[in-house]
Amino acid sequence: MRPLNPNHIPADPHGPGRLARARAKATRRIVGLVATASDLPLPGFGQMAFAVVAGSVIYGIAVGGHTGEVLDGVGQPLGFSIDKVAVHGNSETSEIDVLQALWQTGSQTLLSLDPTDARQTLESMPWIDRASVSKIFPDRVEIDLEEHRPYAVWQTGQSFFVVNREGKKIVPYMPGRFDALPVVVGEGAGSAAASIIDDMESFPELRARVKAYVRVGGRRWDLELNNGVIVRLPEVKPMEAVAEVVRLDRQNTLLEREIAAVDLRLSDRVVVRLTDGSFTRRKERLEERAKLIKRLGKDKPV
Repeated sequence: MRPLNPNHIPADPHGPGRLARARAKATRRIVGLVATASDLPLPGFGQMAFAVVAGSVIYGIAVGGHTGEVLDGVGQPLGFSIDKVAVHGNSETSEIDVLQALWQTGSQTLLSLDPTDARQTLESMPWIDRASVSKIFPDRVEIDLEEHRPYAVWQTGQSFFVVNREGKKIVPYMPGRFDALPVVVGEGAGSAAASIIDDMESFPELRARVKAYVRVGGRRWDLELNNGVIVRLPEVKPMEAVAEVVRLDRQNTLLEREIAAVDLRLSDRVVVRLTDGSFTRRKERLEERAKLIKRLGKDKPV
């Protein structure tokens, strides 16, 4: 048996004419395919971007564990680098802080940027309540923020925090900027503050005199006034008690007197406790009155 020769072309058993015709037919078919392909429209930018992204993702997954680096490596030469970042809705949060948080994700191009990861990173910042991150190809990122609204200052133990309406801690309190916010004190006071602060809007003259709302036993409130008077509210129907205090103050200037506390925890009575100094002076006056009455009794003729 003779070895095969790759350069050997077997003779056409039907003669050289048939082989030549077959070669010519194949040549015409190739030329036709090339001509058809040349007439096809070139793919648009979106199709090209999709093809690039799809190929890059597949390749990144194939190499395993380096998808972001691969996507950035592919995206930068193609013009997908993050060059423009637009931030909307920020007041307490600076754009520099937002940009730094965005870079913490490690993404350098839109291809590797994960909007969910970026959103979670932004929402972990102190003032940011909600965030949305959008990729605008080829090189722009749009960030929309909703920040927490400071509602009160919450004292818990020896610490003070600015909190939102739901009682979520925003930032530690520093004297100055947020001094006008109402102060709530005690365990659970932050999350329960809205229930009483909103209701107190119906009594603006008393609300303006409240220095702090003190949560007692997680059940009820004491009002500490600017002059030191404590108004003890009941657990049930506290606003009815507030209305009674306002009525008594209008009629008798109750809250301007030398009293330490007004206790409204009992539904059928109002208990007023005097200050120590006022109690002492009242006791002295009563003793003087008793002496005067006794003396007048001795001087009375028989």
